Amino acid sequence: MRKWAFSTIAVAALCYAVPALANDDVVKLTSDPNNWAIQSGDYAGHRYSKLDQINTDNVGQLKVAWTFSTGVLRGHEGGPLVIGDTMYITTPFPNTVIALDLAHDQKIIWKYTPKQDPSVIPVMCCDTVNRGVQYAEGKIFLHQADNGLVALDAKTGKELWKAMVDDAKKGATGTGAPIVAKDKVIVGVSGGEFGVRCHLDAYDINTGKLVWRAYSMGPDKDILVDPEKTMSLGKPVGKDSSLKTWNGDQWKIGGGATWGYMSYDPELNLIYYGSGNPSTWNAAQRAGPDGKPIDQKWSTSYFARDVDTGIAKWIYQMTPFDEWDYDGINENIQAELEINGVKHKTISHWDRNGFGYTWDRVTGEPLVAEKFDPKVNWAEKIDLDKSSPTYGRPVRVKKYSTFANGTDFNTKGICPAALGSKDQQPASYSELTGLFYVPTNHVCMDYEPFKVSYTAGQPYVGATLSMYPAPGGDDMGNFIAWDGAKGKIVWSDPEKFSVWSGALTTAGGVAFYGTLEGYFKAVDQKTGKELFKFKTPSGIIGNAMTYAHDGKQYVAVYSGVGGWAGIGLAAGLTNPTDGLGAVGGYAGLSQYTELGGSLTVFSLP
Repeated sequence: MRKWAFSTIAVAALCYAVPALANDDVVKLTSDPNNWAIQSGDYAGHRYSKLDQINTDNVGQLKVAWTFSTGVLRGHEGGPLVIGDTMYITTPFPNTVIALDLAHDQKIIWKYTPKQDPSVIPVMCCDTVNRGVQYAEGKIFLHQADNGLVALDAKTGKELWKAMVDDAKKGATGTGAPIVAKDKVIVGVSGGEFGVRCHLDAYDINTGKLVWRAYSMGPDKDILVDPEKTMSLGKPVGKDSSLKTWNGDQWKIGGGATWGYMSYDPELNLIYYGSGNPSTWNAAQRAGPDGKPIDQKWSTSYFARDVDTGIAKWIYQMTPFDEWDYDGINENIQAELEINGVKHKTISHWDRNGFGYTWDRVTGEPLVAEKFDPKVNWAEKIDLDKSSPTYGRPVRVKKYSTFANGTDFNTKGICPAALGSKDQQPASYSELTGLFYVPTNHVCMDYEPFKVSYTAGQPYVGATLSMYPAPGGDDMGNFIAWDGAKGKIVWSDPEKFSVWSGALTTAGGVAFYGTLEGYFKAVDQKTGKELFKFKTPSGIIGNAMTYAHDGKQYVAVYSGVGGWAGIGLAAGLTNPTDGLGAVGGYAGLSQYTELGGSLTVFSLP
């Protein structure tokens, strides 16, 4: 049934055309720095605010203005939105949405708690997180854990429509933040660890009807590519670009999750997003019929898609034949950078595989690809020589190949670990300095693949992992300033645990982020010097944001330890290899923080 429905939708999408009203609304709201009207701050994903009342001279004077308990104890990723006098808060499962009146002592205007079967919790890979709601034209859009995509009346909380993105009984779940572009709300799906063939969907914001669906792998008509016009590394992808790189029907349970933060370029009418790892984690079970590696396109890839039709303009695969769970879902940030004397419209992306990429966002050409953690060892470099037969691909180190070493062999000392040199925690781009501010992990692993069979709705992982700090010290994270044009670290602030919180930069010259122990920090964008630190009630994996109300600037962040790094605390796990290897690596976290779920808001006295 799905194939028939999709082919009809794909044809309809090619001639679909309506006014770009939601685009206009979002652009208008995000252009006012008093609001925080989209999870990423703006369509470009900058997470930068023009507010400068709080600056490097006075940020050390910040005080807690008010707090709010969410009533939920699991990991709090994402952040609140502020539109005028109203703040919108989202919780982990059960994904309650709360509207607060900022003009009247943060009074609760309305609260919406979706009805969901709690059986979805065990199939949520790495905690019951939700990365936030989005707003457009008087509607709040929520992607629920059970795959329900809901539109709510922003004034009343009344449910306007609901669409089901996928089936939780197969292992598909909803954790990502949607994005609204033109008349469409676009949303992805999780489930790579359950053998779900994942996809990106576009729904009509007024009716909830599916406009187009683009799978990460499969036939051309399913993945929405034009064999002659969709480009990769400067060449057309060709017919069956995905099918040719899978063994038999393995693509039908191929993974390629799409839950990361997206950006949108209204001028080019392109949506940018990444896909996750191929299923299973045991690469030997994904080898070609001759027993040799094959790419598994288009998992671990970056896409630029036309918003109206869903057709991909270009695709770039970061980690072909992924052997380490190096998802490519991390956010991208748009900028205009001068590289080798030429100015480009760019997107920059810090991949789980440990390389920071800068692409030309018009063509998909890789311009920069360098390690943003010096300890990365699975590959020597990314080959950017256009005349090379391995152009655009990583130059791998055989010693750390889990495939070459074989099933049931424990490959030790791989850097980074499966959760990457960076995971979901979004970076920020400062329009003041032209630098990117990136929360990172400094973690390595041992990785032992084993044979696993596929059963719908059951874990389809096939590897046992152990994680630990990278060699040379006990620190498991860094907060870095990154030059996207040169691919170099400008400065780096070490942290005891991974920096799992999203960054914020402002016109006041300050960069904000949180730590897994629960500290909310402010540092100087130019030097990395710490200017402010406050211990919140629980570990921070949420994203810092800022807004202004009645002429006063506020900075806010969720605290609530969890996510993949904090899954041991969040889910009460103690076996070191549980949580896909994270429990042992972050065992010491329990000495520094405890469960909680709250919003902390700061302002100057």
